[in-house]
Amino acid sequence: MPRERVVIVGAGIGGLSAAVDLCARGMDVTVVEKTATAGGKLSEIHTDGVGIDSGPTVFTMRWVFDALFDAAGASLDDSLTVRRADTLARHSWPDGSTFDLFADLDRSAEAVGDLSGADEARRFRAFAARAARIYQVLERPFIQRSRPSIAGLTLDIGLHRPLDQWSIMPYRSLWSELGSYFRDPRLRQLFGRYATYAGCSPFKSPATLMLIAHVEQQGVWLVEGGMQRIPEALTGLIRSLGGTVRTGEPCSEITVDRGGASGVVLASGERIEAETVVVNADPSAVAQGRFGTQAARAVTATPPRARSLSALTFAFTADTATAPLVRHNLFFSPDYVAEFDALHAGRMPEIPTVYVCAQDRADDDGPPLSEGAERFFAIANAPPDGDVHTWSQEEIDTCRSRAFESIRRCGLSLDPRPSSMVATTPDAFERRFPGTGGALYGRAGHGWDGAFRRPGARTRMPGLYLCGGGTHPGAGVPMAALSGRQAASAVMADRASIRRSAPVAMAGGMSMPSRTTAASA
Repeated sequence: MPRERVVIVGAGIGGLSAAVDLCARGMDVTVVEKTATAGGKLSEIHTDGVGIDSGPTVFTMRWVFDALFDAAGASLDDSLTVRRADTLARHSWPDGSTFDLFADLDRSAEAVGDLSGADEARRFRAFAARAARIYQVLERPFIQRSRPSIAGLTLDIGLHRPLDQWSIMPYRSLWSELGSYFRDPRLRQLFGRYATYAGCSPFKSPATLMLIAHVEQQGVWLVEGGMQRIPEALTGLIRSLGGTVRTGEPCSEITVDRGGASGVVLASGERIEAETVVVNADPSAVAQGRFGTQAARAVTATPPRARSLSALTFAFTADTATAPLVRHNLFFSPDYVAEFDALHAGRMPEIPTVYVCAQDRADDDGPPLSEGAERFFAIANAPPDGDVHTWSQEEIDTCRSRAFESIRRCGLSLDPRPSSMVATTPDAFERRFPGTGGALYGRAGHGWDGAFRRPGARTRMPGLYLCGGGTHPGAGVPMAALSGRQAASAVMADRASIRRSAPVAMAGGMSMPSRTTAASA
C-alpha cells in the first residue's frame, strides 16, 4: 500500500520538526526550501572566510528536541554536541555597571544583591518563583496545546484554581508588573527585555511573558559549531528516516483539488502531488497569495499594526581578544521608554539597546575559544516596515554608528573589520520572509489576548497546515519546533478521522470517494 504523501514548504525549524514526526509515522515526506540551506531564520552569514550565526542565537528548552529525536528512535546527543551554559548573559549599562545572570538561581540572587542590595535580591527570588509558577500553569494547557482558546485555558486551569488563573496575570503589562518587584530600574529594564524575545514591547505585552525568565533559568545551551548545526542535524535525521529535503527549490503555488490542498508547483514548473501540504512560512505570506489565490483564502493575514518587531543586524569579525565578553551580551540604552516610543512611532531609536553574540566565547571570562579574529552578531530592534520602506546606505551607516556608540557608552569598544561587516535591514528580512514587513516573530502578543490571536496548525482548507514562528505557540527555536510537532499531530489526527469516516460500498448501492481517495487514485 503506498504511503500518504506530504509536501512541506520551507525548511525552517518548524518544517523540519514536522518532517521528522511525519517520517517517523510512516508518511512519504518531501521538504522543499527556496534557499540553499535549511534552517529558515536560523542561518549563517559567511564573511571574512567564516560562518557567523545570524538568526536565533539562544538555544533553550532542550527537552523539546530530546523528545523529537526520541520519538524518531534517535538521540539528540548522537547528532549534536551541546553544553549547558553557566552564565546566561552579561548585561551592561551606560553608568558603567555590569551584571551577569547565571543558570544557578543562588548565584544570580547573590549577583543581584551585589548590584542592588539585599532587599532587591529577595525581590528577585520572589520574581523567579512567580515566573516559574506562570510557566508551570501554562506549559500543558497553552504551550503544548495545538490551538488554545481563552475559554479552554480557563477550563484547563480549572475554575477551582483561581490563584493559578490570577498568577498568569494577562491583564497587567509586563513593565507594570516588573515595577512591583524591582526598585532598581536596571533590573526592570533587564527583565523587561524578555518581551523582545517574542518581538514584543514590554509596555504592551502581558506580564505572562515573565515565564521566559524561568525558561532561561532552566537552561541555555551552547551548540558546538554554531546554531546552524541544529537544522543540519534535523535534515540528517529526516533523510535517515526516508524523507527528502530539497534546497534551492522555491515553491510558487499550492495546488487545490476538490477544495483541498493537493500538492505544490515549484518555480521550475515541477509539480509534486500530495495529500497534505504543510507551510513553514509566515501565515501572511500564504494570505497575501504568495502561494496562489486559492490557498490565500484559507489563511488570515496579520495586519501591519499587529506585527512583531523587526531588527537591524550586523554580522562581522573583530580583533577583541581582551574584551570582557561572554557568549550572550546586552548593552542597554539609558532610556527604555524613549527607545520603545521611537519603535512604536516607526522610527529607529537614537540610542538603541544592542544584543551582541560573541560566538567564539564560552560563558566565562576566558579568552576566545579560537585564535584570530572573533565572530560577532549584533542586533538592534527596528520597526517592521520593510514592505513600505527601503533602507538607504546612509540610514544603515547612521544606525550602525548609533549601535556601536551605544555599546561604547556601556564600556566596550568593538572595532569591526570593515571588509567583514554585513548589515541586514527590515526590507532585507521582508525579501527573505515575504508578507512580514521584516517582522521576525509573527504577530505580536500585545494585549491580554494577543497570544490567542496567532493561528494554529489547521487552516480553513482541508489538507493545508501551518507551522513556524508565526504560528502558535510562537517564535524562538524550541517554540518553532513545537509548532512543527503540533502540525504533524494535526495531520495524523485528521488523516485518521478521514479514514474512519470514509464511506463503505454497500450491496446494491454506491459510495463516493473522499477527496483524499480521489487525489491519490
